[in-house]
Amino acid sequence: MLIQMFEKPLGMRDDFPSIVKRKSKLSAAGIQIMEQYGYEMLQTPSLEYYETIGKISAIADNQLFKLLDNQGQTLVLRPDMTSPIARVAASKLLKEKMPVRLGYYSNVFRAQLREGGRPAEFEQMGVELIGDESLYADAEVILLATEILRKLRVESGRIVIGHTQLLQQVLRGYGLEEAVIEKLRSEMVAKNKVAYENLIESLAIRPDAKKALQKMMNATRLEEWKDWIDETDEIQLSLYEDMFKLKAILDRNGLEEFVTYDLSFTSHMTYYTGMVFEIYGEGSGFPLGNGGRYDGLMKQFGLHVGATGFGLRVDRLLEAMPAETEQLQQALILFNEENEEKAQAEAKKMRESGLTVTLQFAPAVKAQNEFSSLFSKVIRLDGEENG
Repeated sequence: MLIQMFEKPLGMRDDFPSIVKRKSKLSAAGIQIMEQYGYEMLQTPSLEYYETIGKISAIADNQLFKLLDNQGQTLVLRPDMTSPIARVAASKLLKEKMPVRLGYYSNVFRAQLREGGRPAEFEQMGVELIGDESLYADAEVILLATEILRKLRVESGRIVIGHTQLLQQVLRGYGLEEAVIEKLRSEMVAKNKVAYENLIESLAIRPDAKKALQKMMNATRLEEWKDWIDETDEIQLSLYEDMFKLKAILDRNGLEEFVTYDLSFTSHMTYYTGMVFEIYGEGSGFPLGNGGRYDGLMKQFGLHVGATGFGLRVDRLLEAMPAETEQLQQALILFNEENEEKAQAEAKKMRESGLTVTLQFAPAVKAQNEFSSLFSKVIRLDGEENG
């Protein structure tokens, strides 16, 4: 294959100055809120061992970027942030500090099999609360995620909440085999209602059970979950009651109108073991982020503690954020060889007062009028001033 000079690898993108500027503001706002909630920022390496992070990550193997180091070990570019942070939290350094609150703003990498407009490298920001098994920890990460959306002025924020373990228990209660449950779960993840209903119809179960399962994808209120709960099953009842406690906390914090409780909602991230959620916002056709409880992942690092968290996609947040109307006040000083020293002194003085100043050697500019139109103030050291 002939690679053109300006061609980029599949799924890779260039961020132009306006996007970089918006990302910088987004990052600063998100990190400030995470730190206000008591989370400490962490940065993990871009490269991890395949045997640890690659195999444990919920990302499909064919989406991993793999390479060999000079020792013959297979490495991967980190495909998500939860697995590397779980690795760090399980280290001796943090194991004795439980619970621990860690935040991040980092790039992740997922290979694309064909061009479909999906980035192979994108930024995520989020948190992991490790060492707390309570529903209060779940409530905290949801409230923190919504606070970041408010700060970024994302409109029409909507949250869909489900429960992986409870869904699993309900489906098992209908006498379904694990292979069948996995097929149903796949259609739920894809939100393919027709395929889901067709699969239910093909099952050798009672007609009333078929009817009940086919209705599951239409439930949007927590109270409706009762239709599928087996009241003789203590595990199901306990998990269901916990969801009402979670709802009470979220309602008390102003989220009652923004949350949908969907028993059929589950995640493609296979390490989730409890409450799971997705966040949506006006302006993006994809989820802005997702999160949930992943107690089982910690066990793979030898740490038997609870863990919950979320990740927000920065590229999708940019789509949902309002367009910037504020015009940056930026000055341009045009100088020539004779007054370069004066120009440097003037620029230094203006920058110390908080202004943004660009110094430009005037003879190097081909179309001076067009160039200067990009600035709110133009200073020519011959005494003429525009702005």
